[in-house]
Amino acid sequence: MDVSDGGSVLVVDDDPAVGKVLAALLAQAGIACSHVAHAGAALEALRRQPVDVVVTDLRMPGTTGLELLDEIAARWPEIPVILLTAHGSVGVAVDAMKRGAADFLLKPFDREEILFTVRKQLAAARHADAQPTPTDAAAGSVGSSSQDMREVQDLIRRAARGTVTVLVRGESGTGKELAARAIHDNGPRRDAPFVKIHCAALPDTLIESELFGYEKGAFTGAASRKPGRVELAEGGTLFLDEIGDVSPFIQVKLLRLLQDREFERLGSTQTMKSTARIVAATHQPLEELIKQRTFREDLFYRLNVLPIWIPPLRARVGDIDALATHFSRQFGVANGRGELPITPDALARLRQQPWPGNVRQLQNFIERLVVLSDGDRLTAADVDRELTRQSPVTSMPAVAATGGGAGVGAGLDAAPAGTLEASRREAEKDAIATALEKSGNNRSMAARLLGISRRGLYHKLAEHGLV
Repeated sequence: MDVSDGGSVLVVDDDPAVGKVLAALLAQAGIACSHVAHAGAALEALRRQPVDVVVTDLRMPGTTGLELLDEIAARWPEIPVILLTAHGSVGVAVDAMKRGAADFLLKPFDREEILFTVRKQLAAARHADAQPTPTDAAAGSVGSSSQDMREVQDLIRRAARGTVTVLVRGESGTGKELAARAIHDNGPRRDAPFVKIHCAALPDTLIESELFGYEKGAFTGAASRKPGRVELAEGGTLFLDEIGDVSPFIQVKLLRLLQDREFERLGSTQTMKSTARIVAATHQPLEELIKQRTFREDLFYRLNVLPIWIPPLRARVGDIDALATHFSRQFGVANGRGELPITPDALARLRQQPWPGNVRQLQNFIERLVVLSDGDRLTAADVDRELTRQSPVTSMPAVAATGGGAGVGAGLDAAPAGTLEASRREAEKDAIATALEKSGNNRSMAARLLGISRRGLYHKLAEHGLV
């Protein structure tokens, strides 16, 4: 169950002894770690430096761990938060999960268990680091001029009434998780937990323990019994994101869960029942995977009771105006510029773009426009300028994804002046400097504006001598 070391962790605990011990333990495992004593210091540290995972005590003077969790979820939703508590129960875990916690651990913690849990979240963070920012849930309230989308919204309303298993399908960035949340939030289970697991983010062994939980001693690091996501979703909704990426081994266990509503924790012989509603999502062509014998046909039919297809943005060009206007107002207010209007000629330019990243890509593009433009409205000139700027910046994620930022940078530094490569690097450096200036040196926001991960930005800052 080991996951490779690396990454950075911020520990938040008002007990200096606990903080020092935990920081030393993680450092010995090759994980960079820093410790602060309260939530205010944690928020300041998160503004200054990149952090992959936060581990915070639940009960602290002043701002509690749950309140800190809420702040982190609002400002840095991509950072997983692990809660430490001496007062653990399934009820505490459910409340923490509902508020966005990635995991929870009991005090006094076991060395192997804390390492296992942190490594698990670092593995998930590394996967998420290469992914675009999730589509904003507020976009779900934007009206649609597309007949296809109106039909989707009607299907969501109908699905929300009952407990039927739903399979949401569509390209990346179309809003599949948004649809799953809408099904949960508009149904009779709205007050129960909505628990999600990203099936592509973790290897089989971790997915199994995440889904079904484990007993004490089930594996190295399992210091106490722990409920899984299925158990935490009891009475609510379990969202299986990217179900097409699970292995045949996990597919067998999911089939049993769907078919018999039964499961066992790892290391246990006790069969447990589940009443959680299952909503799954995928961008994968499951029918093709069935032909290739990498996805079980019987599981497909169990999942595909009510299929909902989310059309790509290019198939509903008429929605671009409403979405762009919504995002312009939203990000205008968030950045202190009021409900920033967007001109008709700018909307016309946006309608001409293919948007292969769908609503997610449009959202990120409008956020960059809002932050980088200077006028009292967004114009066609602003759109054209950002479309031109995208060229040098879009090469950045590939460098960050390979983990070879330093090596690549060394080679690029040698590019002779006046060459295409030297010009590209100069444009890249200017784009980074502009994003930092416009974001008030907020590096998380600058990374979003540039369309790269936080880690990718720090590689680039070092590469261009901007640290």
